[in-house]
Amino acid sequence: MSQTAIPFLFMRGGTSRGPYFNRADLPRDRDQLASILIAAVGSGHPLNIDGIGGGNAVTTKVAMLSASDDDWADIDYFFAQVSVESQIVDFKPTCGNILSGVGSAALEMGLMPISDGVTDVRIRSVNTGARVLARIQTPSGEISYEGETSIDGVPGMAAPVELNFMDVAGSSTGALLPTGQPINQIDGIEVTCIDVAMPMVIARAADFGLTGQESREELDANRTFFERMETIRLKAAVKMGMGDCSQSVTPKFGLLAPLTTQGHILARYFMPWETHPTMAVTGGQAMASCALTPDTVAKGMMSVPEERPAKVTLHHPMGDMVVTVDYEIENGAFQHKSAGLIRTCRKLAQGQLFVPSSALAC
Repeated sequence: MSQTAIPFLFMRGGTSRGPYFNRADLPRDRDQLASILIAAVGSGHPLNIDGIGGGNAVTTKVAMLSASDDDWADIDYFFAQVSVESQIVDFKPTCGNILSGVGSAALEMGLMPISDGVTDVRIRSVNTGARVLARIQTPSGEISYEGETSIDGVPGMAAPVELNFMDVAGSSTGALLPTGQPINQIDGIEVTCIDVAMPMVIARAADFGLTGQESREELDANRTFFERMETIRLKAAVKMGMGDCSQSVTPKFGLLAPLTTQGHILARYFMPWETHPTMAVTGGQAMASCALTPDTVAKGMMSVPEERPAKVTLHHPMGDMVVTVDYEIENGAFQHKSAGLIRTCRKLAQGQLFVPSSALAC
């Protein structure tokens, strides 16, 4: 069987990992593109044994980059979530962790020039239209991956990648609260449907008989919870104007629980059919914004910081994520301005990825 070689970078972005491609090296047709990505990742086997996936949703993500024709952006970032086992490719969502590596990957590919010291990369998310400014460490005009920044969920330290997300409220559905209400009741459970960087359905852990401190393994073993969560997620998607999302990973689902420290809250994020080992960058923005928005399911869970921008610390299964949210509240309405995070990335490999030539004929 003949194979076709495709140039790629293999990178860790935040707490996710996957191939980064130049969009010009891939077909424009979505069905053919999906076939190639399924083959590249090895989707269809729990270990992705016939591809470079890692048997988990955080290791079956794909970034496709191109120079942008947008007046503001330098780089267009097209994201795909490839399923581990079901051979489905979802082009609807975006991924903020993989985005952590987009600036460096774009510079590695020569899609834009490198500056001396720090290179600002303006990124447009093709999937959602969101705009993100990434600041990449480039001393002496060279990309630096080594540094003193650590993020929970990744061992060791690396160079910081500053991310500032703009215009992310309502980026997928057109509204911060797509249902028009801070709380909806679905199957006896109160949820907040919110769209900040990622459309999400957020509930109280206690309403499912949970504490919010459960480990990823404990939650994944609780299939009764997942079955109930999925039913609520799909009904919420319809209320959010997203239609039938049974074959889509969006909207995502999250749980919140209280902590006594100001600006801190317990959070669990679902992808949605398994528990995220840490916290998604996009989901973190949505959950932090939910914690700050008046009258959501988070009301009374967190003592809200007085300063603005406000720092919200989300406690996930492997540590913390700090999200800085700039916002205003006018006449009781939450007005989202931007959100910022610090992540890291690292180039793991570079070369050619081989897929069966038959995948291009699909």
